[in-house]
Amino acid sequence: MSEKIYTTMKSVGIGNLVMGILLIVAGIASGVLMIISGGKLLKKKSDILF
Repeated sequence: MSEKIYTTMKSVGIGNLVMGILLIVAGIASGVLMIISGGKLLKKKSDILF
């Protein structure tokens, strides 16, 4: 009985670890894309008219 609990806890722990790593990678990727977009906007600042 307790072996099933430990197996379940192990799989949940691995799932949480994988999800955390994926979220960190997605956050870094979106941050880099936002920095690149901001740089493009700053580069073209003189062309933008309001």
